[in-house]
Amino acid sequence: MNLLFHCCCAPCTIAPVESLCGEGISPTLFWYNPNIHPSTEYQNRRDALFAFAGLKNLPLVAVDEYGLYSFLHDIGGETERCTVCYRVRLEWTAARAVELGFDAFGTSLFISPYQQHDLISRIGDEVAERYGVEFLYRDFRPLFRESQTQSRALGLYMQKYCGCIFSEADRYAEKNK
Repeated sequence: MNLLFHCCCAPCTIAPVESLCGEGISPTLFWYNPNIHPSTEYQNRRDALFAFAGLKNLPLVAVDEYGLYSFLHDIGGETERCTVCYRVRLEWTAARAVELGFDAFGTSLFISPYQQHDLISRIGDEVAERYGVEFLYRDFRPLFRESQTQSRALGLYMQKYCGCIFSEADRYAEKNK
């Protein structure tokens, strides 16, 4: 299977890529994350993923655009910001998969126990149908701790929140309670 694999960050990518390779799937990594803010966080995550791809000699396709304004425009007053965020990234991945001739697309988001797994899956299926490309679903959550451990061992950047400015605010508001 020719898979374009959306990657939110290096720590969430490591174990899923190993798992996919174990199935005989050789994924091409895809970086598109206009949700990650501020710009220093975006750069740290991008650089860590690029470093991981280089270490493992993995192909990587990137839409390297810091997307503060487009992200804020897309979510507008949307109270379901995660829905919009998942949809934007999966839409871009599916469109790029079709454009580049991939059989399927998937995402590293499925590794995180903090993400809305069922929502991501539903959006992935909707996007796949709209673009006429297969959406590869895998529940990578059992690999979460292993992937983080490997990321630390490789000295890769480890983030402390999901990515958007709202998740950063939520994380630190909870910490300060």
